[in-house]
Amino acid sequence: MSNWIKKDITKDQVYGLTEKFKLDPLVASIFARRGISKPSDIMFYLEDDLRFLHNPFLFNQMEDAVDRILDAKDEGEKVLIFGDRDVDGITSTTILYEYLKSIGMDVQFKVPAGDEAYGMNIETIDEFAKNYGTLIITVDCGIANADEVKHAAELGIDVIITDHHNVPEVIPEPAIIINPKMTDSNYPFKEISGCAVAFKLVQALRFADTELYKQDICLLSARENETSYSLECVKLHNNVEKARLVLDNITNHISISGSKVESFLKGQQIFTWDDRSTKEALKSIFGNGVEFNTFDLRPEAGKIIPGVANISLDELKAKSKVLKYSEKAQDSMDAFVNIFITYVNQKSNESFANKQNLENQELQLVALAALADVMPLENENRIFVKYGLKMINNQKSRRGLTELLSALNMFSKKITATDLAWTVIPAINATGRLGHPELGIELLLEQDASKRVKIADEIIALNTERKSLVNAAQEFVGFNAEMSYTKYQKFCFIVEKKIHRGVIGLISARLSQKYSVPAITVTFIDDDTAVGSMRSCRGLDCTEFLSNFGDLFINYGGHNKAAGFSMTKANLEIFQQSLDKFIPQIQLEDDDDDSIEVDAELQPSYINPELFKVIDLFEPYGEKNSTIHFMTKKIKIISYQVVGKTEKQHLKLTLDSGDHKIPLMYWGAADKINREFNVGDLVDVVYNVERNIFNGMESLQLVALEVKK
Repeated sequence: MSNWIKKDITKDQVYGLTEKFKLDPLVASIFARRGISKPSDIMFYLEDDLRFLHNPFLFNQMEDAVDRILDAKDEGEKVLIFGDRDVDGITSTTILYEYLKSIGMDVQFKVPAGDEAYGMNIETIDEFAKNYGTLIITVDCGIANADEVKHAAELGIDVIITDHHNVPEVIPEPAIIINPKMTDSNYPFKEISGCAVAFKLVQALRFADTELYKQDICLLSARENETSYSLECVKLHNNVEKARLVLDNITNHISISGSKVESFLKGQQIFTWDDRSTKEALKSIFGNGVEFNTFDLRPEAGKIIPGVANISLDELKAKSKVLKYSEKAQDSMDAFVNIFITYVNQKSNESFANKQNLENQELQLVALAALADVMPLENENRIFVKYGLKMINNQKSRRGLTELLSALNMFSKKITATDLAWTVIPAINATGRLGHPELGIELLLEQDASKRVKIADEIIALNTERKSLVNAAQEFVGFNAEMSYTKYQKFCFIVEKKIHRGVIGLISARLSQKYSVPAITVTFIDDDTAVGSMRSCRGLDCTEFLSNFGDLFINYGGHNKAAGFSMTKANLEIFQQSLDKFIPQIQLEDDDDDSIEVDAELQPSYINPELFKVIDLFEPYGEKNSTIHFMTKKIKIISYQVVGKTEKQHLKLTLDSGDHKIPLMYWGAADKINREFNVGDLVDVVYNVERNIFNGMESLQLVALEVKK
């Protein structure tokens, strides 16, 4: 039996959250028990508006990337998008290719097919140069391609790298790099997918099509206080705050000439909120001889944002949803900045036909990529996935995805993040694993619906083949995996030439899960080259681990929990010998599989369909946001069934909650009835809450993690 852990929390913790965010006490207690208390963290659970996404121009080289792409457009240059073969790479390539094509650029894409290695390669660069190509943009790769970038530069080809993988010691030069993991990226959240980075680039390109791109904007507020005046200015560039000037307690006239104010405002477009009162205050501060050329934002904002046309900045601050989640004290200028950005976004949506629809299509792919690459479901990843799921469930799924969902029979119920992770993503990934990633891209780009249906069927067939290859591979590695685990105790290392290279990542993942240790699976793509995939757990960083053997690899790279490499066959034996010496030195965190973290304890009478509101608020579930674990004590079993399609090995218990008879599925527990508990017993249960859909009707169902008499 597992150890059930319910962290202690105080009434003050719960009360503080219920009061500030108007939360139900049960929801507040789950937040508190999970350590989610910062307003900026809670925001991403309570909101799904795209306004809460981070500005793409927070990337310090985003403007450089945009300018280089716009130059290529103006000059009619040939552009190559170089992507990866997995879901993240397929979706990244699709989003960027689709946008660049829509603005009339001469663009093509390349993803590794067959047994081609991950990342850019010299052969493709040389071929592109022969065809007079001048700009390569990588998506979901490139950060580990220093030699290839240097070679491209020697051929007169510029490179923009958009990536999210861990940054190696040698950074590609010369290149414009958009990667949140770069130490100088300035982006506030590092754990986004490669597709999200590509989406940010497209967002920035769309903004560059507005009159505000690269314009210096100043928001100015001047007001009379009881005995003095105050003046505040905020400088924005591409909607990013660059500087702020605050002058308080002004009691005497200030000369504008040579002052901080003059240098701050010089060359700026100046926006005010309530121009009349602002200019009256400015005259009192600087005298009648100074004229400011300003634009009053308030009446214009009021035309497209209801309710703001006649309110002050202080009133605006009180109403602001964005400022509610700030962790520092906010003033009226913060409200001004927020309303200006909101106004610009809304104006942009009005001005550019179909912009919102295009982003809706793109964000479904960003959602897939976040789940496929096991990005932590926190910060803006939550909005990416929530928004994408909302579009899919509102029957607005994008072309290609609609046909695949239909082929997988997924339109009969509400689709969750778990459904995408377990059903859709493996199907798309199968195209890359079996050497045909272009099929995934064609599915998402194809305009002809009948052709998309055929491609979706091909992808389903590939996924079926992938499953067979995995099953065969598991048989090949079973004995050797056990021997390796016995040898190392805290590692699993397999070399097997019979395994298809496309499933070695899946085998490593399954071995890591089975033995709860990091695992590496290696196979061969030809007589001279070995490829490997690593999956990790218990705190061991994949890329840091592999860096200890970097001189043995042709190339390597990845994330903290997943990475890959290739090497010559001659170096493989040296690698094995090095592992024998190195593995005993590694430190793994304690394995806590024997404990269950309980999020909330419920009385039997609280188990009812109202719980759907609670579990939906915490959706999407996944990395760093596990499903809610409820606990109920002393609830009565009133009946049971032993169920199973082939073998009768599962239990379906019926529990008495008072007003409701609640079904509880207990997988693989048929042998426990009449041995550990029986009908009529009062039991303690830890469980998840799920929707059961039958004949179009939705009902509540519990899934047991553990049951104790």
